[in-house]
Amino acid sequence: MNRSIARRGRRVLARFLVVGPLLATGALSGVPVAHAAATDDIRINEVVTTGDVDDSIELVNKGTATIDVSGWILKDDDTSHSYKIASGTTLAAGGYRAFDVHDTFGLGSADEARLYLADGKTLVDGFSWSSHSAPSWSRCPDGTGDFQQALAVTLSGPNSCRTSGGGDGGSTSPVAWPGSGSVATADASNVFGQDLSGLYQEGDVLWGAQNSGKLWRLVRDGSTGWKPDTSNGWSSGRTLRFTGGSGTPDSEGVTLTGSGSAGGVFVASERNGDASGTSRLSVLKYDVTTSGSSLTAAKEWNLTSDLPATGSNLGLEGITWVPDTHLVGAAFKDSSTGAAYDPARYGAHGGGVFFVGVEGSGTIYGYVLTDSGGYTRVASFTSGMAGVMELQWEPQAARLWAVCDDTCDGQHRTLKIDTTGGFTATAVFNRPTGMPNYNNEGFSLAGSGECAAGSKPVYWADDTNDGGHALRKGTITC
Repeated sequence: MNRSIARRGRRVLARFLVVGPLLATGALSGVPVAHAAATDDIRINEVVTTGDVDDSIELVNKGTATIDVSGWILKDDDTSHSYKIASGTTLAAGGYRAFDVHDTFGLGSADEARLYLADGKTLVDGFSWSSHSAPSWSRCPDGTGDFQQALAVTLSGPNSCRTSGGGDGGSTSPVAWPGSGSVATADASNVFGQDLSGLYQEGDVLWGAQNSGKLWRLVRDGSTGWKPDTSNGWSSGRTLRFTGGSGTPDSEGVTLTGSGSAGGVFVASERNGDASGTSRLSVLKYDVTTSGSSLTAAKEWNLTSDLPATGSNLGLEGITWVPDTHLVGAAFKDSSTGAAYDPARYGAHGGGVFFVGVEGSGTIYGYVLTDSGGYTRVASFTSGMAGVMELQWEPQAARLWAVCDDTCDGQHRTLKIDTTGGFTATAVFNRPTGMPNYNNEGFSLAGSGECAAGSKPVYWADDTNDGGHALRKGTITC
């Protein structure tokens, strides 16, 4: 994303701008804490979708002071469904409060629970799932951990967590990085500056999306690094435009389909930089076989109306493509039909599903993007992290990587399709020990052809350009 302030301070400032006016007008006068970060202390803590107390959402206050949640809004994945918390409702420090929402909306087997401030627009927290609770989707530990299927329903009290994590679609405990702890720079000094974000390696080419509306085509620089291609207008990156040649996409993620770059380069954008206060959650397709200094999108799939509202700078961050052949073979469940995914249902659509990650909620959504310009959402599920900055499909291991930046201490997660047909976390990795907590918003893995002595390269893009470098290289086991 574009940044005029350091990434590490942006979220605090953004939340102050949202909540500060409420404090000033007394709208939060019941809160004995005079700082905007108070809303960070309220979290969705437990969700029950089936059983005797189905359609219930529990909140917890993980902070140290009572917070007034009067008028706050609970929603499912339908923006027209809205449950308003009663006036006078407070949550004491460490307290729990469950809300039975079944008279307003039901919570389905593939659904979402979202919490908003009283304006109904400012997202506080959210959690999505791809299968019913069995018996309870619960944060473990309370208020701060990842959601897992707990041992029992414990609405209005501490969660009953499985001691080893896991469960059907549950989380696992973080483990060491699955490769060398050493990390080295992979670019020359100050080539990109700030805001280099999404990455995708295509053999001897590394594609990079920069938030300022640029796409980079990088070629190998020796055996360890990358440098800008100097041909066909790529030497300083090529400027991106929306269809029609106007606007500046806030380009965050980049991916290819099975056709490679010859079939188009796909970029995820969270807004038009020329109207930066408004979300525009889009996937854009570019023909990169042309020359020149700019690229105009051949097609745009604008997903804004289909996705929960986010801050204009908290939208689509990661994008990756998973082939239909894998999805069908793994019995992937299509949430739009409730049945096994059938590619033939959608006509021409590039032979796979695009998965996009939302920074503001940490939710991942799967879309079929048709060649005619239409789209269908076929999946939504939690990453288990506070935000998603990058997504990468690793075909050799048949797993989806979800990556968070310094907000989550550089955590990486892998997910696979489980027996319910949904994506479930299979591992949680800490960042390599040799890499500080950089603002890494891009991550890419080399293919199996680069595997040597049991390891292969991976690369990160540091949005903040720490130490004058935006690209770093590490390894993982093959």
